[in-house]
Amino acid sequence: MLLAHLFSINSYFVPYFLQPDNLVILLYANTFNWSNIAVSKLSKMSEPIKVVIADDHVLFRAGVKTALSIQKDVKVIAEADNGMQLLTILKHIHPDVILLDIQMPIMDGIATLPEIKAAYPHIKVVMLTMHNDHSMITKLMELGANSYLTKNSDSEIIYQAIKTVHEQEFYFNQLTNKALIDGLRIKRQAEANLPLDAKLSEKEITVLRLICEEKSTKEIADEVELSPRTVEAIRDKLKVKTGAKSLAGLVMYAVKSGIIEGRPA
Repeated sequence: MLLAHLFSINSYFVPYFLQPDNLVILLYANTFNWSNIAVSKLSKMSEPIKVVIADDHVLFRAGVKTALSIQKDVKVIAEADNGMQLLTILKHIHPDVILLDIQMPIMDGIATLPEIKAAYPHIKVVMLTMHNDHSMITKLMELGANSYLTKNSDSEIIYQAIKTVHEQEFYFNQLTNKALIDGLRIKRQAEANLPLDAKLSEKEITVLRLICEEKSTKEIADEVELSPRTVEAIRDKLKVKTGAKSLAGLVMYAVKSGIIEGRPA
C-alpha cells in the first residue's frame, strides 16, 4: 500500500513518497488544491521472454503459440519454416529463446544449431523432435543445445523449458539425463582421450558438482562465496583441464571420472 506524508512548505503541500521507484509524480503546487496533483502508478513488470518458433508444421507452431499466449512472461515474436529462414530473421530481431525443430526442409535444425551458437551464443535453443533418439540428444547437447524436448511434450513442460533455459542456461529432464549417461557409455572408448587424471582443486570440484546439479552461475557464486565472474572463469578452466567442449561435456566427464554418480532414470 502506498504510503505518503505531506509537509507544508511556504503554503505548498509537497508529497514525500516512500516508494518513489514505483511512481511517477506530476505535481502542480497549489495550496489545498488536490485536483492539481496527479499520481500515476508505473508497472514494473519485467520484459517477457522473447521466443521464436522454427518448425515447418504450421499447425504445430500455431498450437505452441496459442498455448504460450496465456503466459504473461513469454511472448512469441516470430516464426520460421526452416533454418535458412530462421537465420535471416535473426539478422533483424533478437529473441531470448528459440524452439528449433530438428527435421525441416532446406536447412534442418541439426545444421542450423551450430550456426546460431556461433553467431548468437547468448540465444538459448530448445530442440524439438518427434523422436527420443539418445544418440541424437547427446550430439545436439554437445553442439550447444540448451534443452531437448519431444513434440508430444505438454505445453506446460515447453513453457518450463523456455523459462529454465532463459534463467539457468539448461533444462534437463529424464530424457536428456538418460541420454547423456547412455551416450557416455556408448562413446567411452571414443572419449578415452579425456584426461581422467586431471588435477582439479577442491574449489573446482565443488563448482563442477554444482554445475552437475543444474545450479545457475549466480547460485554457484552464492554457495561458494565467489563472484559470478570468478565462477565463469573456473568453469572455463574446467573445460580446458578436462578437455570438455561444453557444459554437457563437463557433466559427462564428472560421471566418467566418478566425481558424481550417474544413475539412469
